Amino acid sequence: MTGQTETRSAAVIGAGGGIGAAILALLAEDPRYGRIHAFARTGAIAPHPKVVAGTLDLADEASIAAAARAAGADGPLDLVFVATGLLHDGPDMQPEKDWRALDAERLARAFAVNATGPALVAKHFLPLLPREGRSVFAALSARVGSISDNRRGGWYAYRASKAALNMLLKTLSIELARKRPGGIVLGLQPGTVDTALSKPFQTFVADDKLFTPDFSAEKLLKVIEAARPEDTGGLFDWSGERIPY
Repeated sequence: MTGQTETRSAAVIGAGGGIGAAILALLAEDPRYGRIHAFARTGAIAPHPKVVAGTLDLADEASIAAAARAAGADGPLDLVFVATGLLHDGPDMQPEKDWRALDAERLARAFAVNATGPALVAKHFLPLLPREGRSVFAALSARVGSISDNRRGGWYAYRASKAALNMLLKTLSIELARKRPGGIVLGLQPGTVDTALSKPFQTFVADDKLFTPDFSAEKLLKVIEAARPEDTGGLFDWSGERIPY
C-alpha cells in the first residue's frame, strides 16, 4: 500500500498473531497511516514510532471496552482489523472429524473466540469510526464458515462459529449503514497461511497454496482498499473473490 501522506488511523486486534503482526507491519510502513493502535492478549508487539501498543482479551469485555477508550482518545479510526481466531489448542481441542467428538465446552470456547469476541469488539469499536467518509471494519473469517460451500463436513465448532461470525458481520453492516453511511464491514478469508493456527493441517496443502503471513496480509489490505459500499456485509477471500454465505 503506497500513496500520498495522509492522517489515517487504524486499530489491529490480535496484533501478536501471525497475520495480525503482518497487517500491523504493513500499516506502520504505509505513509497514509499516522497512528496504529495494536492490541494483543499476550506477547510482545514490535515497537514502531506510529504504533501504540495495548492489551485486549476477547474473553473479557471490560478489556475490550478499555482498549476502545484508549484508541478513541486519539480520534476516529479509519480501519479496525480483527485478526483473531481459534481452530485448535493442544490435544483437548482439535477439529472434530466425527459427531461423536462434539463437546459443549469446546463448542462454547470456539464461539467465544471466533464469534462473541469479534462481536464485542464491534460493539465498542464501531462507534469510533468517523460519522462521515469511508471507513472499514474487517474481521478474519474462513471459507469453511460458508454453509453453501460446505462439501466435506467435519470441523463442527470452527465451521459453526465462523458461520456465526459471518452472520454477525452481515447484521452489523446493516446497522452501520444507518449510523455511519460511509462505513464498510467485511469478513476476510486469508487463505491457508503458515501460522500456528494452520500448522497441524499443512501436510496436504500445495506449496503454492500455503501463504506467508506477509503475502496474505498484503492481499487482504488490497481487498480492503478496493472494497465498495455495496460490498459491505460480504465475505471475501484474499484475492477479492466474494464467498457465498
